[in-house]
Amino acid sequence: MWHPDDYLERLYRKLEEQRKTASQGPSAAERERLRGRLQDLLGRFEEEEAPLQPKLLESEEMADGITRQRIEYSTAEGLRVPAYLLLPKEARTGRRPAVLAWHGHGYGSREAVGLLPDGTLNPGPPGIHRNFAVELVRRGLVVLVPEIVGFGDRRIRQEADGEPGSNSCFPIGAALLLAGRTIAGLRAWEARRAADYLLTRDDVDGQRIGCFGFSGGGMVASLSAALDDRMKATVITGYSNTYKTSILDRRHCLDNYIPGILTEAEMPDLLALIAPRELYLEAGTEDYLFPVEQVKAVYQGLAELYQSLGAGDAIGLDVFEGKHEICGRRSFDWIASRLKA
Repeated sequence: MWHPDDYLERLYRKLEEQRKTASQGPSAAERERLRGRLQDLLGRFEEEEAPLQPKLLESEEMADGITRQRIEYSTAEGLRVPAYLLLPKEARTGRRPAVLAWHGHGYGSREAVGLLPDGTLNPGPPGIHRNFAVELVRRGLVVLVPEIVGFGDRRIRQEADGEPGSNSCFPIGAALLLAGRTIAGLRAWEARRAADYLLTRDDVDGQRIGCFGFSGGGMVASLSAALDDRMKATVITGYSNTYKTSILDRRHCLDNYIPGILTEAEMPDLLALIAPRELYLEAGTEDYLFPVEQVKAVYQGLAELYQSLGAGDAIGLDVFEGKHEICGRRSFDWIASRLKA
């Protein structure tokens, strides 16, 4: 009787009904309105944009012909981003398609490129990230793996010496919320700046840029692709769902919460902003954070939208036997083929 569950459920349903009543359908004007409102709710960072000023920190030739570089660049005043840049052998001549690779929760960008937290090569199993950045570069893609703010080398100073898998999502997210912004918004903004960096390179084809995100990186990929039309192909693994059945159904990291978002959209509505550009969803049957049955339902709704836009072949889904992890059995080749690697 004293529990607030019924109140919260009624609130969700009320907002859902209000959205349905106000919806103008998938018109171009409505999509642009929602894109603008999403940016407002995430918070705006454009006025703080700083020159990229990229710098090469190290470069190593790997046994299979891949070049792995460590670089850094600026996104805003006071924000420098370390990132791994993986170059296929073929990238040394001509322009190649490129992918922004967004890691999930863990110890950061090193986990995506097959390294241990100390930067040495991981001799063991790849873990839930499946060394996915390496898999992508092996398919002829230039791959940029930025360190997402709050992880790895981008934790706050007070927590920099914590356990390798720890993160600073809460203190960063809380500080931004009190400033009227969000950590999700900062990450989406930095994704845009990462794309800006790729466009400065003479080995990257600016018309063939995509993104691949897992878990929290799936949030980055989905939001940035929704806001940035330069993302021609997007893979989201271990994330696509609804706020109702995932983010509100269990405890998640603070980075998943966007104040006021349900007054404007549910997660599938935001994913729909990617249409009609290429989109691929991947989900494990035993993913305890993002239930697979809802992934299937979200995909079905998106597939209908893509069909209505005459782009039915531009969307795909792979459900694999597994947990909260990257599979890649189809998604790696899918994004390479869609970007014509």
